[in-house]
Amino acid sequence: MRLAISGRVLSYAIALLVAARGAIAQSGKTSSESHDASVYAELAKAPPKASARRNPLESDPDAVAAGAKLFELHCAECHGASADGGKKGPSLRAEQVQEATPGTLFWLITNGVVRRGMPVWSRLPEPQRWQVVSYIKSLGPSPKPPTP
Repeated sequence: MRLAISGRVLSYAIALLVAARGAIAQSGKTSSESHDASVYAELAKAPPKASARRNPLESDPDAVAAGAKLFELHCAECHGASADGGKKGPSLRAEQVQEATPGTLFWLITNGVVRRGMPVWSRLPEPQRWQVVSYIKSLGPSPKPPTP
């Protein structure tokens, strides 16, 4: 009797997993993508004054290259080498990030998101934080997969 119940429970659990996987496939999102939408809500928490700040290095041709080096040193471990997201950090190529103002990104880098594991980077000199912002903005959004 006990074996039959365990088998039935196992069958039910497998059916639930298959159904969930099918629902995710139909939505076109992975479970991490649908769960990570709340991560980008942190961008909305930047104060208006911070969001309005302009990147003083936006016309500096060397800022993107310098920001790429800093990103590799400080950010790639969590956000992935190409900023498409990693095990710890979300994609920085996401539409929400790419549409954010430079001031918003600077504010977020400066203050971190400690409760989600992103450290405070205020110890990084201000020009270097702006270089990282320049690099992130240079990435553009992730290419969308073709629709079948």
